[in-house]
Amino acid sequence: MVKSMTSFGRASNEEGSKHLFSVEMKSVNSRYLDVNVRLPKSIISLEEEIRKLVNSKLSRGKVDIFINQKSYSQGEGIAKLNLKLAESYFNCLKEIEKNFEVKNDITITQIARFPDVINVVEEEDSIDEIWSYIKPLINSSLDMMDNMRMVEGEKLKEDILIKLKEVEDIVLNIEKIADTVPNTYKRKLEVKLKDLLDGIEIDESRIAQEVAIIADKSAVDEEITRLNSHINQMRITFEEGGQIGRKLDFIIQEMNREANTIASKSSDMDMTNYVINIKNLIEKIREQVQNIE
Repeated sequence: MVKSMTSFGRASNEEGSKHLFSVEMKSVNSRYLDVNVRLPKSIISLEEEIRKLVNSKLSRGKVDIFINQKSYSQGEGIAKLNLKLAESYFNCLKEIEKNFEVKNDITITQIARFPDVINVVEEEDSIDEIWSYIKPLINSSLDMMDNMRMVEGEKLKEDILIKLKEVEDIVLNIEKIADTVPNTYKRKLEVKLKDLLDGIEIDESRIAQEVAIIADKSAVDEEITRLNSHINQMRITFEEGGQIGRKLDFIIQEMNREANTIASKSSDMDMTNYVINIKNLIEKIREQVQNIE
């Protein structure tokens, strides 16, 4: 199975749960696995666990993970009385009564309403309990990403194989032209020499020598053989599946190298145009290969 590195995943737990979290992930192509995690400060200690989980399921790509905390607790907590502060408020009120000679109407309710006399302290949940909520969401998001990667990967594979067939067909045309290059050069050379020598007898052995030199310089048999071999190797690699992105990238570099060598040896305009078309297709394949895991 061929996988793309472009994908998206999302998961959240149901409303009414004790802890409400949502997880979103997205990934794009990258040479290595680069994981960036953004999560609330209260659970920052879980970052390493999240990275380990992602590393166990993905091998390449730049992955951004966003974990949002909708509701950490549901208003649960314990009321704490600040007795010293309450006493201080009470003494202040008594002082007002004494100095201004006003009626004392101090009640417990009034003192309790003063700032910080009674505070609600939320109970802290264990990080293990929180992880038990988040881990399934991360796994669900990763599964969604993996499915998307497989679908996109198969589309890339199909398109690349079509382009490889186009390259193969053009290589056949180049091979046909390459076989005619020496004879074409010989005819052109004979015509040119006849015009220049104006009736003087042409040295056939010298012409044969020149043709042999050109034939040797313009020979692209080895390059064509290697190019066809690279095409076949790329097809085999697709059939093997798995983490093939780096291998495909190497093969496409070698294909480009052979195309450049053929271009440098070309003395025929049609052959040159064919090589340009091959290089254009190779570049398109290279761009797609860079997105394969």
